[in-house]
Amino acid sequence: MNEVVKQMVEKGEMLPLMEEFYTIQGEGFHKGTAAYFVRIGGCDVGCHWCDVKESWNANLHPPTETTKIVAAAKSYSSTIVVTGGEPLTWDMTPLTTQLKAEGLQTHIETSGAYKLTGIWDWICLSPKKMKLPTKEVYDHAHELKMIIYNKDDFRFAEEQAAKVNDNCILYLQPEWSKRDKVVPEIVDYVMKHPKWKVSLQTHKYLNIP
Repeated sequence: MNEVVKQMVEKGEMLPLMEEFYTIQGEGFHKGTAAYFVRIGGCDVGCHWCDVKESWNANLHPPTETTKIVAAAKSYSSTIVVTGGEPLTWDMTPLTTQLKAEGLQTHIETSGAYKLTGIWDWICLSPKKMKLPTKEVYDHAHELKMIIYNKDDFRFAEEQAAKVNDNCILYLQPEWSKRDKVVPEIVDYVMKHPKWKVSLQTHKYLNIP
């Protein structure tokens, strides 16, 4: 990476773009709605069950000008979901400023482990034990999505729910490879603790990206 490109990436004017695609949002509050996804490379949170480990190494994904990302996005949808990897590894301000200038809705899916940058209409916070979220993202999250892999994750979910703002919607979502085991546990838990809702990866059931 030459010095000019490196500086542009550091400023968020270029981002390591892994992939971008138009599909149906499969999870959380906006499930079932069409959206354009922008997957940004780079993540050191390191969830062992991550289903996009190929996103972790930012160097594998070409630095792409945010103007090009926005031009592609606006031709597909009015709702743009920025995901990763961990998108907040990078400064999201240039990307979201341009998306908002085009009148687009900006959503992010994040672990919240890094400084909250960007202008967001919807923040889906999915905390991980290895690197906890910043206070700022707890305060601004619209939904809390807790991935349930084992029984200790219910304890962690409650710990995280105590930190988010009062308007944040609470979701428990089974880790895909453990779904047969943990779905009944989640259903039972939500029935006993109705402040939570069940989230499923419906796009996987529908066999779409």
